[in-house]
Amino acid sequence: MAEQEKLDLFNEESKYIKGKHLVTIFHNEQNLYTVLRIRVEDTNENYKDKEAVITGYFPKVHEEETYIFYGQMKEHPKFGPQFQAEHFRKELPQTKQGVIAYLSGDLFKGIGKKTAENIVETLGEDAISRILSQPSILDTVPKLPSEKAKELYETLMENQGLEQAMIALNQYGFGPQISMKIYQTYKELTVEVIQSNPYKLVEDVEGVGFSRADELGYQIGISGSHPDRIKAGCLYVLEHECMQAGHVYLPAKHLLVSVKKLLEENKRDTIEYTDISNELLKLEEEGKIIIEDKKIYLPSLYFSEKGLVSNIKRILEQKDYDEQFPESEFLLALGELEERLKVQYAPTQKEAIQTALMSPMLILTGGPGTGKTTVIKGIVELYGELHGCSLDPKDYKDDEPFPFLLAAPTGRAAKRMSESTGLPAVTIHRLLGWNGVEGFSRDEDEPLEGKILIVDETSMLDIWLANQLFKALPDHIQVILVGDEDQLPSVGPGQVLKDLLESKRIPTVRLTDIYRQEEGSSIIELAHSIKHGRLPDDILKPQKDRSFIRCHAGQIGEVVEKVAENAKKKGYTQRDVQVLAPMYKGPAGIDKLNEIVQQIFNDNDDGSRKELRFGDVKYRIGDKVLQLVNQPENHVFNGDIGEIVSIFTAKENTEKEDMVIVSFDGIEATYTRQDLTQITHAYCCSVHKSQGSEFPIVILPIVKSYYRMLRRNLIYTAITRSKSSLILCGEEEALRMAIGRVDEQTRLTSLQEKLKVAIWKTDHSEDMTASIDVNLETKMEPGLYDDSIMDIDPLIGMENVTPYDFMELEEI
Repeated sequence: MAEQEKLDLFNEESKYIKGKHLVTIFHNEQNLYTVLRIRVEDTNENYKDKEAVITGYFPKVHEEETYIFYGQMKEHPKFGPQFQAEHFRKELPQTKQGVIAYLSGDLFKGIGKKTAENIVETLGEDAISRILSQPSILDTVPKLPSEKAKELYETLMENQGLEQAMIALNQYGFGPQISMKIYQTYKELTVEVIQSNPYKLVEDVEGVGFSRADELGYQIGISGSHPDRIKAGCLYVLEHECMQAGHVYLPAKHLLVSVKKLLEENKRDTIEYTDISNELLKLEEEGKIIIEDKKIYLPSLYFSEKGLVSNIKRILEQKDYDEQFPESEFLLALGELEERLKVQYAPTQKEAIQTALMSPMLILTGGPGTGKTTVIKGIVELYGELHGCSLDPKDYKDDEPFPFLLAAPTGRAAKRMSESTGLPAVTIHRLLGWNGVEGFSRDEDEPLEGKILIVDETSMLDIWLANQLFKALPDHIQVILVGDEDQLPSVGPGQVLKDLLESKRIPTVRLTDIYRQEEGSSIIELAHSIKHGRLPDDILKPQKDRSFIRCHAGQIGEVVEKVAENAKKKGYTQRDVQVLAPMYKGPAGIDKLNEIVQQIFNDNDDGSRKELRFGDVKYRIGDKVLQLVNQPENHVFNGDIGEIVSIFTAKENTEKEDMVIVSFDGIEATYTRQDLTQITHAYCCSVHKSQGSEFPIVILPIVKSYYRMLRRNLIYTAITRSKSSLILCGEEEALRMAIGRVDEQTRLTSLQEKLKVAIWKTDHSEDMTASIDVNLETKMEPGLYDDSIMDIDPLIGMENVTPYDFMELEEI
């Protein structure tokens, strides 16, 4: 029993507990986290009870089967002793009759007692471990059909392969949670993968970085210029930089330099550019990257840009589009609307409404107070009037689609949209029927049903979601994209709104005049000043709706505390007050400020509030929390803000698990303890997470310790979240520094260029001609990859050209 002896040798010094499975208390199908109870048969722990609770990551275990769990006993503050298993193995029968009984049991279909006896007679008492280590040994068993042999091996691997994989992964330093993710990815091939090409983990398993895989590679002799190592480095750099910086592609030269730097970080190896170039070509052949015009793309980003361009072109060039109304009819309807709503539209607002109604597509952009919401209301009202469509969804039969589709990237933005128009509005994910694992239910094969689509907060759209939205649009639909081009770009790759605007291929109306001046909003004035790179002279002078409290980073917590306390005394609730900060750590960071504001609005000094500790965080009933990941099954999405309405301890529910219930504007979601990584306190949140929302009171700390994050668009975005009152606190110098810094980290995208080439302007304007000429010159440059020179290296070029020629490319 060589394999078993090896496992026992590895575990002989480990703490273990052996027993028969009695009941599974909890099992998460997604990450395989499990809590179960066993009847103890043996242990080397100082544990005397007849039963024990086991926790760990493993698949469903079979009742009445005996397992050995390796790990350590821990004392849970509420539930007492629990054995935390790092890995486990099922105890295999040790006698000839035991092995025969096991193989002829219910687990192995088609293996009767005679066949089992035949296997054991041929292979001996250690038949199981021999089959696991060498499946071909079953060929030596007389009269055993190959199909039955294959099924026997696969069943054994399904039930025994996990323990071998977990032990091997443990030896390589992986914890139980990431080990289970690796096993879920590769199943019975886990050990083979990590021992032959651990770099696949970087590509296939979220949470495994290049450094970890590189150490594994070094241990098994894969180092230097090994092709697997270089390929993994290329994919890691490409994906990491695109996700972190929002790029859609990387220039070839930049990627070459970055990959070389990564591969040489360990100081053990020297890597040649030619080796990196060769592996990039192989990655292209394998379909894992796309190379075009010396730009390197991840396929998903490349095809998202390409798909978005194609569908925008389709919408703009609808052949039978004929929505032109006589101007007299439009003006008459507009006048009646102004009278009914008691508003007076300004010339640019009228232009926006008319362009939206007469064109297949419109971009409406403008800063705070410029009347975007008023224009949206006018568009839907006039569309209904001119087309004879009711704005009441109840007037439509079940099989008759409601013509108005209103959507936004976040739930709060959609809610604001619904409140301002009186029409139903949803998140884009919900509009497209996103259900997580299976993706979107609405696409080109099952398009949306509607006549007009209005999307608000378009600046938040990344290239993936924009592509998914546009490919789900029917041929006959009018599209209005609304957004503020000066806000932060999307969290994900791309800068969709900016590229669409700068392409000049889509009808656009920019609202520049401020129409909320009668309200005397100095916040709006401040936002527009910052937008143009200047601060008003009275920035330090208190206004009726804003103020600046001077303090240094160490005093931010105290200032925020006092402001929040004053707001509470005046009757404001935690939902009214929002603290925004750009960084998580430090005395002025999000984590610390969350603690401070929670204590003000939801303290538990008297112990009356039920609370649950998770790491360093205490969650209480009444807490304001932020959703961090999409949870489509509950219609809850990244960025939604909710409130904890219930907390149940494991003793209070049949699942025997701690639970937190959060209400997101009436939609309730349940979180078990291991799910609590999906939420965080929302008393203070990042500026990015606040996009799409507005709050009566915004408290915005700005100090020099935020230096790395301080940019004009970040401050502008934060300030425009405030509806009624803005409290700036910190250092004036830091604010001026931020206003003077535009985002120099320009995102690398090709959407604008692709739009200019794909969509010719009818007036053949000068900018279009110039862009087409430049593009054609680029296409004809020698050494670039295109259909006519498929055999030419797109990175190295033709003979006598080296990767160093990429140094001519512009630095990023």
